[in-house]
Amino acid sequence: MNSLLPAATALTALLFAALLFDQYRTRRGTYQLAWGIGALAFAFAAGAEAFASMAGWSEPIYRLWYLFGAVWTAAWLGAGTILLLAKTRFGYWYALCLALSGLFTILVARRLEDPSAGPTALVYSLVAWGVALTIGWLSYLGDARWTRVALTLTVGLSALAVPLVITANLPAPGWAIDPATGAPVALLLPPALRLLTPILNVSGGLALLTGALFSVYVFMPKRRILPYSSDPDQRGDELLFNLAIAPVALTVNFVRSLPDTWRAWRAGSLNRRVPATALIALGAFVPSLTDTLNRAGSTEGYQTGKFIGAVLLLCGFLASVERVSEVQLPLVGRPIRVLLRWVRREG
Repeated sequence: MNSLLPAATALTALLFAALLFDQYRTRRGTYQLAWGIGALAFAFAAGAEAFASMAGWSEPIYRLWYLFGAVWTAAWLGAGTILLLAKTRFGYWYALCLALSGLFTILVARRLEDPSAGPTALVYSLVAWGVALTIGWLSYLGDARWTRVALTLTVGLSALAVPLVITANLPAPGWAIDPATGAPVALLLPPALRLLTPILNVSGGLALLTGALFSVYVFMPKRRILPYSSDPDQRGDELLFNLAIAPVALTVNFVRSLPDTWRAWRAGSLNRRVPATALIALGAFVPSLTDTLNRAGSTEGYQTGKFIGAVLLLCGFLASVERVSEVQLPLVGRPIRVLLRWVRREG
């Protein structure tokens, strides 16, 4: 495995994390802190791969790679999106994401040749489904505390992963890689650990991706040709019908609004958050796709997907910065400010 690409990914993700923590220092937004944790985990995981490509894999590096990359990264990036959208009806969608993650956990367990996989998957899935119902109910009530429930799950499962990673019994040599590409794979890990990641990765990855698309929809010029309502004060049957058609209505309205969005961008009147969140959505989609292919046995695009994802996430964040003067990081702050002013054609 070439060390250049994972090293570049690690540095890009580390810069992204530093910018997020710097913004949190001045703004104190909890979503910035959660995103920063996710970006830092992303950097550590890519750094472990870069180190392993130069010095060779070892059991401690393999454990660190799995904890930071497979368990924490998508979970905490998704948590940041959840906190950002706390006052919206995004809770309905996140409840669905959790429900899907529980189903995916059951499906993954059926592929594992271990008698403990089935009961473990059932426990994890029941937890996910229970939390999903709670979040859906709180969203119906318009109670922003649904994010606390979601964050408690993320914190709890992230903490549970630590002793599981440390104590996992790994057969010799203590790590597993694809012999063709050198990319790390999770084949050696016990079901208690492997089945924990779908809950965090599926729900977190979908939250980051769809949350970014949701934000694009909120801030883009809209043509609502299929109306719907998530008002909890409507009759129960009407609310259920509207929630059922919402994904279709959102998709149709989104596609119909794209020409107006393009014209607004050409005219220079488009809200800056639209391209910023679009880049973040792409930054979530690309590595999710290559990670899925990696789990299916196709590891050729694994490192490239992670690097592209890190770059897109960083670009999305920089595009969202309202005032160039906000970037105050030591050493790299000034070059970034110069670059942003040049891109935005500011004086």
